[in-house]
Amino acid sequence: MPERLAEMLLDLWTPLIILWITLPPCIYMAPMNQSQVLMSGSPLELNSLGEEQRILNRSKRGWVWNQMFVLEEFSGPEPILVGRLHTDLDPGSKKIKYILSGDGAGTIFQINDVTGDIHAIKRLDREEKAEYTLTAQAVDWETSKPLEPPSEFIIKVQDINDNAPEFLNGPYHATVPEMSILGTSVTNVTATDADDPVYGNSAKLVYSILEGQPYFSIEPETAIIKTALPNMDREAKEEYLVVIQAKDMGGHSGGLSGTTTLTVTLTDVNDNPPKFAQSLYHFSVPEDVVLGTAIGRVKANDQDIGENAQSSYDIIDGDGTALFEITSDAQAQDGIIRLRKPLDFETKKSYTLKVEAANVHIDPRFSGRGPFKDTATVKIVVEDADEPPVFSSPTYLLEVHENAALNSVIGQVTARDPDITSSPIRFSIDRHTDLERQFNINADDGKITLATPLDRELSVWHNITIIATEIRNHSQISRVPVAIKVLDVNDNAPEFASEYEAFLCENGKPGQVIQTVSAMDKDDPKNGHYFLYSLLPEMVNNPNFTIKKNEDNSLSILAKHNGFNRQKQEVYLLPIIISDSGNPPLSSTSTLTIRVCGCSNDGVVQSCNVEAYVLPIGLSMGALIAILACIILLLVIVVLFVTLRRHKNEPLIIKDDEDVRENIIRYDDEGGGEEDTEAFDIATLQNPDGINGFLPRWGLPIQWWEERNPIQTRLFSRSRIPRSLLFIFFHKDTKINCITQWTT
Repeated sequence: MPERLAEMLLDLWTPLIILWITLPPCIYMAPMNQSQVLMSGSPLELNSLGEEQRILNRSKRGWVWNQMFVLEEFSGPEPILVGRLHTDLDPGSKKIKYILSGDGAGTIFQINDVTGDIHAIKRLDREEKAEYTLTAQAVDWETSKPLEPPSEFIIKVQDINDNAPEFLNGPYHATVPEMSILGTSVTNVTATDADDPVYGNSAKLVYSILEGQPYFSIEPETAIIKTALPNMDREAKEEYLVVIQAKDMGGHSGGLSGTTTLTVTLTDVNDNPPKFAQSLYHFSVPEDVVLGTAIGRVKANDQDIGENAQSSYDIIDGDGTALFEITSDAQAQDGIIRLRKPLDFETKKSYTLKVEAANVHIDPRFSGRGPFKDTATVKIVVEDADEPPVFSSPTYLLEVHENAALNSVIGQVTARDPDITSSPIRFSIDRHTDLERQFNINADDGKITLATPLDRELSVWHNITIIATEIRNHSQISRVPVAIKVLDVNDNAPEFASEYEAFLCENGKPGQVIQTVSAMDKDDPKNGHYFLYSLLPEMVNNPNFTIKKNEDNSLSILAKHNGFNRQKQEVYLLPIIISDSGNPPLSSTSTLTIRVCGCSNDGVVQSCNVEAYVLPIGLSMGALIAILACIILLLVIVVLFVTLRRHKNEPLIIKDDEDVRENIIRYDDEGGGEEDTEAFDIATLQNPDGINGFLPRWGLPIQWWEERNPIQTRLFSRSRIPRSLLFIFFHKDTKINCITQWTT
């Protein structure tokens, strides 16, 4: 690397050194043109002017310069001479001093204040800073006064190829479908070079593949990677590693380079058909296996992946297409054979199926490679199993008349053992379905008999379950439902549909319909009910009523005459015979009660009682009750008055030996209990003579009451209650509550 850098520097500097030597002393580094060279006036002219005028009035500059250049990354024992500043005012007497300021002045660039030579004292890097702007000025050496205005100039750092290309986004990953045609674009990559893209070829890149051929190629300038081989197969190789190089200097010798890697993955396409691992599969299954049970699995392998490897399975041929089915397992990618219908070893012992596996997603680009499906043969052997008995029918329907005799045979069920051994069968009734034990069954032949009488009117249907059990293996049982329908016989006579009571108006007309009645029959004849109505033979010529059959199987009762009087006869009883159409026919007699009632002119019933007939017109029942109550009250008053008159002169008898103490009954006043000592004075009660001197707060003597109630006093004087034993007791609100008797 140092030798190559030295060669480059020598090649670059050789023409520059020759040019610098051959140019006049005032020209440096680059050719001059009219716009870049400014000449000042003659020294004599400058000398004749004052110093300040010489500075301010100059129209021409004594500087000769252009842009200066310095080579980057150059280092040596001495500072690098970048250029020289010179003015025409400098006679060489060393009275002029050159000053440099601006970017890097004093730190990167130094100027000889006498000669004006500019040197670079540090190693420069164009990628860090490409140019520097500086200001130069000539001043008087002694006074430091400017001799000319300051002028700017630029020092550009000249680029060398010191940066290698870099892939900032690497390493790269890309995908391309397998079986792609030649030249299919895969991806593109990009490298960057920090060198100057304008100057020289330091940043001109050329791309190439170092590893990955002959599968891929790259465009040298655009870096687009393409397939270099057609029909690359993912199943043969899925991933490729490509090493890509970017070289500057246009790819020429001496240029710098950088590399990156690209991983190319071939994506799958459906270019492979499914293939069964074997052409013949063998499975065995017991004959009593449950429907839907998986019998076995078959698998067709596919070299593709994902949805390109998905296959659907079907049974396309064989003698068991109706008994078996096959479904696809999306996870395991295999086919599951299941049982659809029951098997019977005694009927058929083996089956052969032809199954097919076909790709679900087919790419039309590869349809010419052949059918994307495969077939295999499946042999299924049925194994014998001890099966339960089999009834001749899945359900039974039996019919029996409700008047059937006990122990008569209603019907029969049959069952057999389907096994080759053919075990005998025993029959029984599941008593949970025949709790009343109305039926029996013969354990050997399955005949069902009647155990108790039946009544269709109570229950039309009886549902029982018959159990068949193998004698040799009691664990093998079967059940079958048996429905027994009870058939009707004519064993119920018809009768009125409800309790009828007819009302006949006294002012009714002859031929008027009094009541319409209908009949009911608990039996259920096939052709429906048809009833016959008639009167009793002894009442055929009934003088009061007649009957008429209606089309709707009902009966109307009509009055033969008018002028019915409830005073003469309030109620009429009319027996009616009702017969059905059964075989033999049954009949019954129902009696209709007809009441004679008083009605309004428009036929509205008002009263049907005889007592109501004698009531005054317009008098209600409530008024009648009030009148009766008044009469009874008057009678009581009269009786009381007579009694008082009878006992007017009888004295009130008092027995001296009668102990009437401590028997006071008080009403409507709550006592204070045992702790209430102020309620009364027991001593006063025990001494009636002293009662005038002390009165309880809630009782008064009879004398006090007699003085204020003379009429009541006379009333009690006729009674046999002693006067001294009568007290009037008051409630706390001074209202009289009652009169009590104080007796022993």
